[in-house]
Amino acid sequence: MKIINAALVGLGNVNRNFLKILEMKSERLRSQYALAFRVVCAADSSGVAIAPNGFEPATLRRFKEQGGRVCDLDEFVAGQSIQQALSSLACDLVLEGSPVNLAHGEPGLSVTRTALERGISVVLANKGPLVLAFGELHEIAARTGAGLAFSATVCGALPVVNIGRRDLVAADVTLLRGIFNSTSNFILDEMVTGRSYAEALAEAQARGIAEADPSLDVEGWDTANKLVIIANSFLGVDITLADVSVQGITQISSTQLQAELARGQTIKLLATATTTPAGYAFAVAPVVLEKGEFLANCSGWEMGIEIHSDLYGQMYYKLWEREPLPTAAAMLRDAVNLFQT
Repeated sequence: MKIINAALVGLGNVNRNFLKILEMKSERLRSQYALAFRVVCAADSSGVAIAPNGFEPATLRRFKEQGGRVCDLDEFVAGQSIQQALSSLACDLVLEGSPVNLAHGEPGLSVTRTALERGISVVLANKGPLVLAFGELHEIAARTGAGLAFSATVCGALPVVNIGRRDLVAADVTLLRGIFNSTSNFILDEMVTGRSYAEALAEAQARGIAEADPSLDVEGWDTANKLVIIANSFLGVDITLADVSVQGITQISSTQLQAELARGQTIKLLATATTTPAGYAFAVAPVVLEKGEFLANCSGWEMGIEIHSDLYGQMYYKLWEREPLPTAAAMLRDAVNLFQT
């Protein structure tokens, strides 16, 4: 049995669901994978709490769901940042689920750097650190021997990153396109029926699917983040957000959607990586699709991806996800893959 001392950074929807999984599946993790996860540190925007013998997952989850703040816990350490805590904490794993910040990546970027520099493995649900410093973080991990995994950052539980890195051996991807944001996909489908944009967005927020800043979803930046991670992780190119043309769905009207429906078509927010003589071109934009196309039939809370390559033909995957639990499960998947021997 291997005990993994873990720090949860950010106690929003994803990491609270990670705690829920520990409640549900701890025995399964012990018996099938010989792993036990012990949460020894928890951090939110109010501060850091440390429990060397571990927090009880259900108690910590309920505390947060009832509006509690880390600074109100008995284990709260006054005046200490999560970076300071990680510099000396006996910790094997950081589960980084703080809000995405594309301006400077904080606090997630500093947390990830600090952990990796100490040789502490990091599992990310937060896309910001990878979008802003993909190469740097991988260089630190390689130098210190720390694990770095991030399948949860792209389409939640759909293992897009794993497929690309593990299963497309020696392939040249000639076309990749996908629906990577279930919030915008749900909103577009609801608007076809006459529901207002505001009502559909409010439901996505209530379900905990929309980003803390919903403009990341509807203006296309969450989708662009994922496309940057895909490009860097398995398309073999080093790009940033500046290399992606980005347009969201805020200018799409119910009238437009209904008109396309009458023509047997639909509008979807697509991420695309297409090959050109100069290399890949990357874009995020609303695209009109024929109803028979695979991505046209990814509806509501579904996300999907289409990959064409020279060796493996055309591959199609999709996922239905309308709650944060599957994304938390993707973090668990990454953690188990890092530590299982």
